[in-house]
Amino acid sequence: MTNKESVPLLDPRRANGKLQAELRAAFQRVLEGGQFILGNEVETFERECARYLGVEHAIGVSSGTDALLVAMMALGIGRGDEVICPTFTFFATAGTIWRTGATPVFVDSRPRCFNCDPKDVERKLTSRTRAIIPVHLFGQCAEMNAINDIARAKGVPVIEDAAQAIGAEYQGRKAGGLGTLGCFSFFPSKNLGGFGDAGLVTTHDGELAKRVRALRVHGGQQMYEHPEVGGNFRIDAMQAALLGVKLPHVEGYARARQANAARYNELFIAAGVAKVACDGEPCAANCADGTQKPASAPLSLPAVCQSNHVFNQYVVRVHGAGRRDELLNVLRKQNIGCAVYYPKPLHQQPCFASLTSGAFPVAELLAEECLALPIFGELTSDELQRVVDCITGFFA
Repeated sequence: MTNKESVPLLDPRRANGKLQAELRAAFQRVLEGGQFILGNEVETFERECARYLGVEHAIGVSSGTDALLVAMMALGIGRGDEVICPTFTFFATAGTIWRTGATPVFVDSRPRCFNCDPKDVERKLTSRTRAIIPVHLFGQCAEMNAINDIARAKGVPVIEDAAQAIGAEYQGRKAGGLGTLGCFSFFPSKNLGGFGDAGLVTTHDGELAKRVRALRVHGGQQMYEHPEVGGNFRIDAMQAALLGVKLPHVEGYARARQANAARYNELFIAAGVAKVACDGEPCAANCADGTQKPASAPLSLPAVCQSNHVFNQYVVRVHGAGRRDELLNVLRKQNIGCAVYYPKPLHQQPCFASLTSGAFPVAELLAEECLALPIFGELTSDELQRVVDCITGFFA
């Protein structure tokens, strides 16, 4: 491989190409069947998702964003309420809170596993708190025992933002079945990537499932009868059929990503440019001082903290003021895909300027240091080696 050959951050064509015959057959089946909205394809996909995730109910919806929105609508969250969520995450988590009329209350993150800090969650509880939304960021579950304990004591529901974490596990249970409701995205970049937008809501609660199903069709439980206002949040039959082809492979996709992550770790550590912070330990055991101690290596690798990390992203921290952006520019000049997740914490977004901010030192540091590298399962060993060589050369 020459320096001019590109290494993509993601290439869904490689995984989809292996299933081309099955995908074409599913497409043709829907085309010939003529049922394009809801119907048997959607019901089958929902059953298979529920079985795989170990939940009682799975409801297909139009996107991961709409999954979050309809989950909050099902809980009756609205104006005057507060919902706690991390500031270091994708915009949709807080954006959907705002759309209900409720107020996002931001919490800081753990510096090594990147998930929300349960201690900050507890500090931010008020009499107006109506829900907690932990995000299973980059494919690793948040500290759900601590979060559920806090929620239980307060008497508020937990909505898992599992958009990046299908197949991830926490103490033997899959994401989406750990809280009151779970929300998934099937955006094409996800481990279970669709062919457009699609999402899923999961729950063990039959009444909540019934509400979600009604809300996704404008709040109607039968045609032209609307006890409440919902929205058009339906997953279409084509997406359900195509995703149904890929669902049996999601464990294999995760294993391939985990193997790539392990190989990255091995090569970076052998080169002396990186360390793994707290692999296999509770995140809380080693994360308390993450913004204070000087780094002993220029890179910190993703820490897997008592969770089955499925690596929707492989995110490293590049220590030193400005060094992340310098490395990013070098990688891009070498045609190596990389991305910053996320360059600006949500409390710094202009649309949330009216909110009481507070201090978020970890999130702000992560925004300066985090860099995502290619991790998709079909990444070749030569491509992975080229990424490593470029990065180790940068630090030489």
